[in-house]
Amino acid sequence: MDTTSAVRARGIGKWFGEVIALDGVDLDVAPGQIHGLVGPNGAGKTTLLGLLLGLAVPDEGGLEVLGTPVGRALAVPEGVAGFVDGPGLYPSLTARQNLAALAALRGTGTDAIDDVLEQVGLTDVAADRVRGFSLGMRQRLGLAAALLTRPRLLVLDEPANGLDPAGKKHVHGVLTRLAADGATVVLSSHRMDDLEALCSEVTILATGRVVFSGPLSKLSTENRELDYRLRTSDPEAARELVAGAPGVRLLDEPGARQDGDVLVVRTLVPALDELVARLVRAGIGVRELAPVVSPLEAAFLALTEQEGATR
Repeated sequence: MDTTSAVRARGIGKWFGEVIALDGVDLDVAPGQIHGLVGPNGAGKTTLLGLLLGLAVPDEGGLEVLGTPVGRALAVPEGVAGFVDGPGLYPSLTARQNLAALAALRGTGTDAIDDVLEQVGLTDVAADRVRGFSLGMRQRLGLAAALLTRPRLLVLDEPANGLDPAGKKHVHGVLTRLAADGATVVLSSHRMDDLEALCSEVTILATGRVVFSGPLSKLSTENRELDYRLRTSDPEAARELVAGAPGVRLLDEPGARQDGDVLVVRTLVPALDELVARLVRAGIGVRELAPVVSPLEAAFLALTEQEGATR
């Protein structure tokens, strides 16, 4: 196997009784990459993350983590950290005490505690008991606990759960800096905007199978129609122009128009580019142009629905 990969899986299978959680999964994640796992509930994301953390082992196939073959539970190499199904914390202890207890269990020093609390934005509540923390604060404390180990591979299950805008900013900053420093991050999320902002590559799972894996750029909308919100300086003139534009369909069905100034059009990217050029030539200002559904979400829906239909 290629030891230059932070994660390399070939033909991974995992089942629980008669339930097939993973079915022939291949995965390659390069060092310094933020890699997203996407899929509907029950697709196998959490199971795969658990394998990367050494909480279980595959029933078939081969798995390497940081260049080390993983053949038994809790056998992942040093440098792997993270959580699945939420971080395990002591509610009766403070944030700082939780991190100190974890450092003691691992036999490491406590010098980094203040630093990781600052990184995740919890310095002001370091002396507060965790039982009073919100979901987002507990997620950030779980991330701080993982950072104590200075991980080379960070595995996170829904780290954006419960985050307010400030918490989201802290978490995004931490993950981006880790990747810039050469660490690898594998995370699952239902938040498509987070994945698009953070990830260089994604893997989409459906019913335990990989239906797509690769750079976000490969999920191009060049060959898939999308709906776009279009707001212009002259809605009526824009409506007339859109009606005559080749390859562009104006949507007027219920719910398509958000308000009187917004048009919703369905088209491919090349035709959309030509539409914008026509609007500019006509002296109509384009004030907003955005997908109604993000390209990643559109691809996710199309691929998972297709996989479900073949089962």
